[in-house]
Amino acid sequence: MTAHCCGPAAAVAVPGRVESAQPAAVAPRPGQRLIDLPAARFAMGAEHPDGVPGDGEGPVRETVLRPYRIAATTVTNAKFAAFVKDTGYRTDAEKLGSAFVFHLLVPETERRRYRRAESTPWWLEVPGACWRMPDGPGSGIGERGNHPVVQVSWHDAQAYCAWAGVRLPTEAEWENAARGGTVRQRFPWGSELAPGGRPHANVWEGRFPTHHTGAVGTTSVTAYRPNAFRLYNMIGNVWEWCADWFGTEHPEAPAHNPVGPHTGTHRVIKGGSYLCHESYCNRYRLGARSRSTPDTASGNTGFRVAADLS
Repeated sequence: MTAHCCGPAAAVAVPGRVESAQPAAVAPRPGQRLIDLPAARFAMGAEHPDGVPGDGEGPVRETVLRPYRIAATTVTNAKFAAFVKDTGYRTDAEKLGSAFVFHLLVPETERRRYRRAESTPWWLEVPGACWRMPDGPGSGIGERGNHPVVQVSWHDAQAYCAWAGVRLPTEAEWENAARGGTVRQRFPWGSELAPGGRPHANVWEGRFPTHHTGAVGTTSVTAYRPNAFRLYNMIGNVWEWCADWFGTEHPEAPAHNPVGPHTGTHRVIKGGSYLCHESYCNRYRLGARSRSTPDTASGNTGFRVAADLS
């Protein structure tokens, strides 16, 4: 597994995995709260000087989308638990036997026991960490039913989608939804991260990666005000898997319903997480993007679902 901004460095890939095409969506299961979005033509990407070289944020490009549906929130622990109960599914992290956990979420007396990621030493490889125990043994999701499920790979997200009769959004669908009808803004609400000094998203506040002025970790999927499309936490809280393979070459002509490259080694993730901070990872911007291998699971990555609008 390889990781993204604010993610662990390298771990061992789950063996025997074969990539498959995006499954065709069927009628979504009851309980999938999806918002209908109309056809759209919008300016995708960013060319802001605080962009990360090599991410392929730009150029800003005209993108056209057909109508579609997207979830108001990321998939919660409670919903993922229902999927696992119904299917007996085991996630990639469970098969591997370990996952990476942000160091401040591990008791200080235990941090020396675990291997640190080489290039991002604030990530600890914790045996037993998985979606049920996102911070490792002794943690749980009992009081986090309405928090986003984490420690799930792209493959795990795909398995959930197949069960729920939905699919992952494309990067273009995700970004259009996140923008909420705004034009070339940095954030769903405007150009400033915290207008008036008030936080509008669950991102790092303080000095990364050792001092946070608030609580570290995920928060409720309905925390903070939704954007104009009634979608919650489109930036911050957790990174969100998209359907696309990651690539940095974009068409010059208007793209109609783009789905990304045909092949690749990494999948697109969008939105940033509770670990993003301007001093290290400012990819919580609407036009920002990052990537991760499909078998990677981390404590700050989840997903939301989408569906075709028939």
